[in-house]
Amino acid sequence: MNEEVLRLPYLKPKRQSPGCCRVGGRAATPHSTVDAGRSSSSPARTSSFPPAPSSSSSSFVARPPAGRPDPSPRRAGRGGGRRALLRWPRRSRPARSDAQRGRAARGPPPPRRTMKLRSKAAALLLLALAALLLALLSLRAGRADPGPGAFPGAGPRARRRRPPRPRPRAGRRGAASLEKLARRPGELRSFQAVLPPELWIHLAVVACGNRLEETLVMLKSAVLFSHRKIQFHIFTEDSLKPEFEKQLRQWPDSYTKKFEHQIYPITFSVGNPQEWKKLFKPCAAQRLFLPVILKDVDSLLYVDTDVLFLRPVDDIWKLLRQFNATQLAAMAPEHEIPKIGWYSRFARHPFYGSAGVNSGVMLMNLTRIRSAQFKNSMIPTGLAWEDMLYPLYQKYKNAITWGDQDLLNIIFYFNPECLYVFPCQWNYRPDHCMYGSNCKEAEREGVSVLHGNRGVYHDEKQPTFKALYEAIRDFPFQDNLFQSMYYPLQLKFLETVHTLCGRIPQVFLKQIEKTMKRAYEKHVIIHVGPNQMH
Repeated sequence: MNEEVLRLPYLKPKRQSPGCCRVGGRAATPHSTVDAGRSSSSPARTSSFPPAPSSSSSSFVARPPAGRPDPSPRRAGRGGGRRALLRWPRRSRPARSDAQRGRAARGPPPPRRTMKLRSKAAALLLLALAALLLALLSLRAGRADPGPGAFPGAGPRARRRRPPRPRPRAGRRGAASLEKLARRPGELRSFQAVLPPELWIHLAVVACGNRLEETLVMLKSAVLFSHRKIQFHIFTEDSLKPEFEKQLRQWPDSYTKKFEHQIYPITFSVGNPQEWKKLFKPCAAQRLFLPVILKDVDSLLYVDTDVLFLRPVDDIWKLLRQFNATQLAAMAPEHEIPKIGWYSRFARHPFYGSAGVNSGVMLMNLTRIRSAQFKNSMIPTGLAWEDMLYPLYQKYKNAITWGDQDLLNIIFYFNPECLYVFPCQWNYRPDHCMYGSNCKEAEREGVSVLHGNRGVYHDEKQPTFKALYEAIRDFPFQDNLFQSMYYPLQLKFLETVHTLCGRIPQVFLKQIEKTMKRAYEKHVIIHVGPNQMH
């Protein structure tokens, strides 16, 4: 076989790249070949290289660069001849870096097509998970009894109703468990849900004299924002009873179904009724006898007639869950700074804590009050609530100034473990801002319950309190809360910035704004429905 191997002199090529050479006037790559076996009829190609030296002269055999396989002779090309392979000189290999050595150890990266397939599979998996999550959320939010054609194959056989489960008795479960049982799965928690009487909120008020309008505005504020059904216990004089019935019946049906009411006469079970009635203010001492009169009520929220709710009553009712084993009532401090409080400066009788407590908003567990034995300063043993009231009054009647509130301070002075003290935001009075803002909880979260004592709803001493009272009093039930109450209230507050309480309008507006937003959202969800909202 005639096979020629082209031998080149060991010369450095000039102006040539290290990976090519000139063969026959053309650039040759390391795998380029020269046709050596052409037919004799074809003219011989002239080469620009010098003639091959003899075997005795110094020469070298060109080899392929490092890292490439040694090419083997291939079959003849189209011309029928055989090709002689170029053998390139061996060159020094540059040193590899640590990163290159690491890649070499890990092996070659996967092909691009494999990586694309993997990314597509991951994207499809994420989309499937998102679709499943959305389906579960929509099923949970808008679960309802499907119609006969709601699903494929749904019919009378597919719609089998499970028999109703027997509900446990109220005494064996707490209020939260009963509330969950009263709602169907997926049903929105709202005032329209039918709740058993054990879950109703019980609200008591005592109204005598000219307190009719104040009491109706207080009841209106409770109904406007609350979700759970409320039972009103109204203690009033016989002359005011027909007017209460008339005014409450005039409220719209959408609000009257949120509450039940019962009107009681003014009664005092022990002592001289006339003496009790004249204590401090007309009928104010009636609150001391509520555990005795409302024997079928487990827990009760008592408020004065000059109280306004700026958030749902449900929220303060939840504080009952925070009572420990010995606590049976909850009140707010009379003042946040003892040095300027009334009790710490002027009281001539014992009082609770360092500043006393205010009884304008009082949350009570009546069952515990009726069964407890209270320590006192009259006898060494404990006394029941009803047996303690009149002897206590007889002992301190010449030393008390604020009537029934002073008696409550004396009781909890001797029984401090029975009282739960809630923050001042639940009983916010002019004292908290007229001497400078001193209710940190209200500054942080806003006023929850406004107590307009000192007659501030009816004079110009504290126009901020008066503006809130008039906004709720004049609000039409069926109007939009923001348009008819909140925005006019903001304009009225601009006129009160010259007063100490008017300088902090955000304290009064923060909580009521949150309450109105929640009420608006619940109204939209209930009346429009989650499946009809876009």
